Amino acid sequence: MENFFTILGGMGTLATESFVHTLNRRTDAHRDQDYLNYIVVNHATIPDRTEFIKNPSLENPEEKLIEDIKIHSQLAPEFFVIPCNTAHYYFEEMQKSTKIPILHMPRIAVEAIGENFPTAKRIAVLATEGTILTGVYREELEAQGYEGVIPDEALQEKVNRLIYQEVKENKNLNFELYHEILADVALKMDCEVTILGCTELSVLYETYDLAGEFNIIDAQAETVHRTLLMMGKEDLLDEHK
Repeated sequence: MENFFTILGGMGTLATESFVHTLNRRTDAHRDQDYLNYIVVNHATIPDRTEFIKNPSLENPEEKLIEDIKIHSQLAPEFFVIPCNTAHYYFEEMQKSTKIPILHMPRIAVEAIGENFPTAKRIAVLATEGTILTGVYREELEAQGYEGVIPDEALQEKVNRLIYQEVKENKNLNFELYHEILADVALKMDCEVTILGCTELSVLYETYDLAGEFNIIDAQAETVHRTLLMMGKEDLLDEHK
Protein backbone atom coordinates (compact mmCIF):
# COMPACT_ATOMS: atom_id res chain seq x y z
CA MET A 1 0.00 0.00 0.00
CA GLU A 2 1.24 3.47 -0.90
CA ASN A 3 0.36 6.96 0.30
CA PHE A 4 -1.00 5.94 3.71
CA PHE A 5 -0.65 6.95 7.36
CA THR A 6 -0.87 4.99 10.59
CA ILE A 7 -3.17 5.63 13.55
CA LEU A 8 -1.72 4.36 16.82
CA GLY A 9 -4.85 3.96 18.92
CA GLY A 10 -6.49 1.97 21.68
CA MET A 11 -6.05 4.76 24.26
CA GLY A 12 -9.04 4.34 24.49
CA THR A 13 -10.76 2.28 21.89
CA LEU A 14 -13.93 4.40 21.72
CA ALA A 15 -11.78 7.47 21.13
CA THR A 16 -9.96 5.69 18.31
CA GLU A 17 -13.29 4.68 16.76
CA SER A 18 -14.38 8.31 17.04
CA PHE A 19 -11.24 9.54 15.28
CA VAL A 20 -11.73 7.12 12.38
CA HIS A 21 -15.45 7.88 12.12
CA THR A 22 -14.81 11.63 12.11
CA LEU A 23 -12.05 11.25 9.54
CA ASN A 24 -14.23 9.24 7.16
CA ARG A 25 -17.26 11.51 7.65
CA ARG A 26 -15.21 14.58 6.76
CA THR A 27 -13.54 13.03 3.70
CA ASP A 28 -14.92 14.08 0.32
CA ALA A 29 -15.66 10.59 -1.01
CA HIS A 30 -18.18 9.27 -3.53
CA ARG A 31 -16.76 5.78 -4.04
CA ASP A 32 -14.56 3.34 -2.11
CA GLN A 33 -11.40 4.60 -3.78
CA ASP A 34 -11.97 8.20 -2.65
CA TYR A 35 -11.31 7.43 1.01
CA LEU A 36 -7.86 7.66 2.58
CA ASN A 37 -5.41 4.80 2.95
CA TYR A 38 -4.53 4.19 6.59
CA ILE A 39 -3.67 1.50 9.12
CA VAL A 40 -5.40 1.46 12.53
CA VAL A 41 -3.46 -0.06 15.41
CA ASN A 42 -5.78 -0.54 18.40
CA HIS A 43 -3.25 -1.34 21.14
CA ALA A 44 -5.78 -1.38 23.97
CA THR A 45 -3.44 -3.02 26.53
CA ILE A 46 -0.99 -0.11 26.68
CA PRO A 47 -0.80 0.82 30.40
CA ASP A 48 -2.89 3.79 31.48
CA ARG A 49 -0.99 7.01 30.85
CA THR A 50 -2.58 9.07 33.61
CA GLU A 51 -2.21 6.35 36.24
CA PHE A 52 1.53 6.12 35.56
CA ILE A 53 2.03 9.90 35.58
CA LYS A 54 0.27 10.05 38.97
CA ASN A 55 2.07 6.96 40.29
CA PRO A 56 5.47 6.25 38.62
CA SER A 57 5.76 2.92 40.45
CA LEU A 58 3.23 1.49 37.97
CA GLU A 59 4.10 0.16 34.52
CA ASN A 60 5.40 2.88 32.21
CA PRO A 61 3.52 3.03 28.88
CA GLU A 62 6.44 4.76 27.13
CA GLU A 63 8.22 1.50 26.26
CA LYS A 64 5.12 0.06 24.57
CA LEU A 65 4.48 3.28 22.65
CA ILE A 66 8.02 3.46 21.34
CA GLU A 67 7.94 -0.25 20.46
CA ASP A 68 4.78 0.35 18.40
CA ILE A 69 6.38 3.32 16.65
CA LYS A 70 9.46 1.30 15.72
CA ILE A 71 7.49 -1.71 14.49
CA HIS A 72 5.10 0.28 12.33
CA SER A 73 7.79 2.60 11.01
CA GLN A 74 9.04 -0.39 9.02
CA LEU A 75 5.93 -0.09 6.84
CA ALA A 76 6.92 3.52 5.99
CA PRO A 77 3.69 5.46 6.53
CA GLU A 78 3.62 9.13 5.57
CA PHE A 79 3.09 10.04 9.24
CA PHE A 80 1.67 8.78 12.54
CA VAL A 81 -1.44 10.00 14.36
CA ILE A 82 -1.87 9.20 18.06
CA PRO A 83 -5.46 9.93 19.17
CA CYS A 84 -4.59 10.24 22.86
CA ASN A 85 -3.61 13.60 24.31
CA THR A 86 -1.90 12.24 27.43
CA ALA A 87 0.39 10.03 25.31
CA HIS A 88 1.95 13.23 23.94
CA TYR A 89 3.83 13.50 27.23
CA TYR A 90 6.18 11.03 25.50
CA PHE A 91 6.20 12.88 22.18
CA GLU A 92 9.89 13.82 22.10
CA GLU A 93 11.07 10.29 22.83
CA MET A 94 8.60 8.79 20.37
CA GLN A 95 9.73 11.16 17.64
CA LYS A 96 13.39 10.39 18.36
CA SER A 97 12.64 6.71 17.77
CA THR A 98 11.57 7.21 14.12
CA LYS A 99 12.21 9.34 11.07
CA ILE A 100 8.47 9.24 10.30
CA PRO A 101 6.73 12.48 11.39
CA ILE A 102 4.28 12.21 14.30
CA LEU A 103 1.44 14.72 14.42
CA HIS A 104 1.44 16.62 17.74
CA MET A 105 -2.22 16.78 18.75
CA PRO A 106 -1.95 19.45 21.51
CA ARG A 107 0.17 21.70 19.27
CA ILE A 108 -2.31 21.37 16.43
CA ALA A 109 -5.18 22.23 18.79
CA VAL A 110 -3.45 25.38 20.04
CA GLU A 111 -2.56 26.46 16.50
CA ALA A 112 -6.26 26.26 15.63
CA ILE A 113 -7.21 28.89 18.22
CA GLY A 114 -5.90 31.75 16.12
CA GLU A 115 -7.67 30.44 13.01
CA ASN A 116 -11.05 30.11 14.74
CA PHE A 117 -10.94 32.68 17.57
CA PRO A 118 -8.30 35.28 16.62
CA THR A 119 -8.94 37.64 19.56
CA ALA A 120 -8.88 34.99 22.30
CA LYS A 121 -6.15 35.12 24.93
CA ARG A 122 -7.37 33.18 27.95
CA ILE A 123 -7.88 29.50 27.18
CA ALA A 124 -9.36 26.76 29.38
CA VAL A 125 -8.05 23.20 29.08
CA LEU A 126 -10.26 20.21 29.89
CA ALA A 127 -8.30 16.96 30.01
CA THR A 128 -7.29 14.01 32.14
CA GLU A 129 -5.34 14.71 35.30
CA GLY A 130 -2.36 13.14 33.57
CA THR A 131 -2.47 15.60 30.69
CA ILE A 132 -2.92 18.50 33.12
CA LEU A 133 0.01 17.33 35.28
CA THR A 134 2.37 16.95 32.33
CA GLY A 135 1.77 20.53 31.24
CA VAL A 136 1.73 19.62 27.54
CA TYR A 137 -1.07 22.10 26.86
CA ARG A 138 0.29 24.81 29.14
CA GLU A 139 3.62 24.69 27.32
CA GLU A 140 2.02 24.89 23.88
CA LEU A 141 -0.33 27.69 24.92
CA GLU A 142 2.45 29.76 26.45
CA ALA A 143 4.71 29.17 23.44
CA GLN A 144 1.99 30.58 21.18
CA GLY A 145 1.19 33.56 23.40
CA TYR A 146 -1.90 32.38 25.27
CA GLU A 147 -2.76 32.09 28.94
CA GLY A 148 -3.73 28.52 29.83
CA VAL A 149 -6.24 27.97 32.64
CA ILE A 150 -6.93 24.62 34.26
CA PRO A 151 -10.03 23.57 36.26
CA ASP A 152 -10.19 23.81 40.02
CA GLU A 153 -10.46 20.58 42.01
CA ALA A 154 -14.26 20.41 41.93
CA LEU A 155 -14.48 20.92 38.17
CA GLN A 156 -11.62 18.48 37.52
CA GLU A 157 -13.54 15.84 39.48
CA LYS A 158 -16.49 16.34 37.12
CA VAL A 159 -14.18 16.04 34.11
CA ASN A 160 -12.63 12.87 35.54
CA ARG A 161 -16.08 11.36 36.09
CA LEU A 162 -17.17 12.19 32.56
CA ILE A 163 -14.01 10.71 31.01
CA TYR A 164 -13.56 7.60 33.12
CA GLN A 165 -16.85 6.57 34.71
CA GLU A 166 -19.20 7.73 31.97
CA VAL A 167 -17.37 7.28 28.65
CA LYS A 168 -14.57 4.77 29.30
CA GLU A 169 -16.32 2.47 31.78
CA ASN A 170 -19.96 2.67 30.76
CA LYS A 171 -19.86 3.97 27.16
CA ASN A 172 -22.33 6.59 28.34
CA LEU A 173 -22.17 9.92 26.50
CA ASN A 174 -23.59 11.93 29.37
CA PHE A 175 -24.85 15.10 27.69
CA GLU A 176 -26.05 16.73 30.92
CA LEU A 177 -22.64 16.43 32.61
CA TYR A 178 -20.81 17.49 29.44
CA HIS A 179 -22.98 20.60 29.10
CA GLU A 180 -22.66 21.35 32.83
CA ILE A 181 -18.86 21.28 32.60
CA LEU A 182 -18.75 23.60 29.59
CA ALA A 183 -21.18 25.96 31.32
CA ASP A 184 -19.00 25.96 34.44
CA VAL A 185 -16.01 26.95 32.33
CA ALA A 186 -17.93 29.77 30.65
CA LEU A 187 -19.40 31.13 33.89
CA LYS A 188 -16.60 30.58 36.41
CA MET A 189 -13.25 30.49 34.59
CA ASP A 190 -13.55 33.67 32.51
CA CYS A 191 -12.06 32.03 29.41
CA GLU A 192 -12.83 32.89 25.79
CA VAL A 193 -12.17 29.39 24.47
CA THR A 194 -12.25 25.84 25.87
CA ILE A 195 -9.88 23.20 24.50
CA LEU A 196 -11.15 19.62 24.75
CA GLY A 197 -7.80 17.97 25.39
CA CYS A 198 -8.99 14.40 25.88
CA THR A 199 -10.20 12.11 23.12
CA GLU A 200 -13.04 10.80 25.30
CA LEU A 201 -14.30 14.38 25.38
CA SER A 202 -13.89 14.38 21.60
CA VAL A 203 -16.43 11.55 21.40
CA LEU A 204 -18.93 13.89 23.08
CA TYR A 205 -17.90 16.77 20.82
CA GLU A 206 -18.59 14.64 17.76
CA THR A 207 -21.99 13.55 19.11
CA TYR A 208 -23.35 16.85 20.45
CA ASP A 209 -22.99 20.08 18.49
CA LEU A 210 -22.58 22.86 21.06
CA ALA A 211 -20.46 25.16 18.90
CA GLY A 212 -23.28 27.70 18.78
CA GLU A 213 -23.33 27.94 22.57
CA PHE A 214 -19.64 27.62 23.53
CA ASN A 215 -16.31 28.49 21.92
CA ILE A 216 -14.70 25.06 21.65
CA ILE A 217 -11.50 23.75 20.11
CA ASP A 218 -11.54 19.96 19.96
CA ALA A 219 -8.04 18.53 19.70
CA GLN A 220 -9.16 15.42 17.85
CA ALA A 221 -11.28 17.31 15.31
CA GLU A 222 -8.37 19.65 14.60
CA THR A 223 -6.05 16.68 14.12
CA VAL A 224 -8.54 15.16 11.69
CA HIS A 225 -8.48 18.45 9.80
CA ARG A 226 -4.66 18.45 9.68
CA THR A 227 -4.63 14.81 8.58
CA LEU A 228 -6.92 15.54 5.65
CA LEU A 229 -4.81 18.50 4.58
CA MET A 230 -1.60 16.47 4.74
CA MET A 231 -3.20 13.76 2.63
CA GLY A 232 -4.32 16.30 0.03
CA LYS A 233 -8.02 15.98 0.79
CA GLU A 234 -10.72 18.61 1.25
CA ASP A 235 -12.26 18.75 4.71
CA LEU A 236 -16.04 18.63 4.20
CA LEU A 237 -16.61 20.26 7.59
CA ASP A 238 -13.84 22.82 7.34
CA GLU A 239 -14.57 25.40 10.04
CA HIS A 240 -11.40 27.33 9.18
CA LYS A 241 -12.81 28.92 6.02
